Amino acid sequence: MTPDELSTAIRTALVAAVDAGQLTVDVPAEIRVERPRQQGHGDWATNVALQLAKGAGMPPRDVATILAERIGQVSGVGAVEVAGPGFLNITLDAASAGELARTIVEAGTAYGRNDSEKGKRTNLEFVSANPTGPIHLGGTRWAAVGDSLARILQANGGDVSREYYFNDHGAQIDRFSRSLLAAAKGEAAPEDGYAGDYILDIANRVIAMEPGIRELPDDEAQERFRAIGVDLMFTEIKKSLHDFGVDFDTYFHENHLHEEGAVDKAIARLTERGEMFELDGALWLRTSAYGDDKDRVVIRSNGEPAYFSADLAYYLNKRERGFDRVFILLGADHHGYVGRLMAMAEAFGDQPHENLEVLIGQMVNLVKDGQPVRMSKRAGTVVVLEDLVDAVGKDAARYALTRSSTDSPMDIDLDLLTKHSNENPVYYVQYAHARTANVARLAGEDGVHREDGFDPSLLVDPTEAALLAILGDYPRVVAQAATLREPHRVARYLEDLAGRFHKWYDTCRVRPVNADEAVTDTHRTRLWLNDATRQVLANGLALLGVSAPDRM
Repeated sequence: MTPDELSTAIRTALVAAVDAGQLTVDVPAEIRVERPRQQGHGDWATNVALQLAKGAGMPPRDVATILAERIGQVSGVGAVEVAGPGFLNITLDAASAGELARTIVEAGTAYGRNDSEKGKRTNLEFVSANPTGPIHLGGTRWAAVGDSLARILQANGGDVSREYYFNDHGAQIDRFSRSLLAAAKGEAAPEDGYAGDYILDIANRVIAMEPGIRELPDDEAQERFRAIGVDLMFTEIKKSLHDFGVDFDTYFHENHLHEEGAVDKAIARLTERGEMFELDGALWLRTSAYGDDKDRVVIRSNGEPAYFSADLAYYLNKRERGFDRVFILLGADHHGYVGRLMAMAEAFGDQPHENLEVLIGQMVNLVKDGQPVRMSKRAGTVVVLEDLVDAVGKDAARYALTRSSTDSPMDIDLDLLTKHSNENPVYYVQYAHARTANVARLAGEDGVHREDGFDPSLLVDPTEAALLAILGDYPRVVAQAATLREPHRVARYLEDLAGRFHKWYDTCRVRPVNADEAVTDTHRTRLWLNDATRQVLANGLALLGVSAPDRM
């Protein structure tokens, strides 16, 4: 019995109690079941009696007692206990619990997926590093987290478009082109410019493409370095992300907003809504009316658009492209932007934190030999994506960056992530998957085949019950990771699953102990459980963009 099936059974019992006149309540469309916090409190628990007690006009334990009697009669339920103020702890019989193994194997990659996000069109913008240098560690964290979040939302039935905001307009591009020109002339980088091996490399590539560029006047040469250099840099960024397993559906150029009149369109829309006003020769948006700490300049007194004007135009553009929700993943240095962005959404008539969500990611630090790693030959001053991948590999990098809440700064121990030991979390999980593949391979050689038998009532060892319980929890974890926008929940779940699998592996044998031992249904049924674990490990790793190796 799966958690969804148990939830349906509980609801059926509740409907029956209402029809019989035992309870007078509105029956909820869905009843949540979850794993008990403590072992020994059953396989599953629900607090539905506490939720319904007020409406029923009865003490929660009385409601729970009525439901317990009916749930206890459901096929596959071994026992029901009323606990505490009115919780229901439910224990499945071995056969019902073990049936989950076959359910998972037969569902394959579909196990854990649901339709909770169906009908929701989401624009997910992440990374969006300026095309003036390689992707630093903060952007690398967002690459891993953003792509994983997109996969998780899609696993919940969502329609998700990954978008990269290509900032090719403004002062930073001027500083980049001046840095390229200085490198081409053999001069030091401008004081406010960019340094690093990549600048000289791009400058030399531009010269190879246009050998006469250094003969041009500085202003003309700088413009050519800007046009070609930005394209070369962004090509490098896209390649780095692709090699990291991250591709985008849309690369949106900021220049388009200014060239196509999108800023004027956004201002006109907000003016129609009465949200704009003039003061001291500038045009302002009344964001303070929606919780911002002050109003924001949109057009400066000199007629030039303020940076915020692009935010207005870009948000409206996304909404007019048909996206119900706009998610933006920003670094810790953008924390102060959240208030004004939410006020902007409300000024457009949208719901903050519903039509627009902003996720803030904290800093990432690399540690090696107990000391922080601070320098990169590529960038000159910071560690970048390629440095991390070169040090630990793509899988370890992606896993490490997604296994912690983005609300917290994180340290990545390079020494730990290169160890082939259980201390290394990605190795621990991938090794569990490889072990399940090896068990299946060797079992086949010994004549143990799933199709020859399956008797879930034979899965009676405590380690089997524990393994089945956590396998049953996977769909809830996937749904919760989507609802809370927290991919790290999948990673931590996989580590718990790997731990329970390793304990089961040490206790229960899938293959006969020796050549004289006959293959039994116990062996075959345990192979189903082994393969179910393999499937869930693979499904979970796929949500994180991490491979599930069959051999290590």
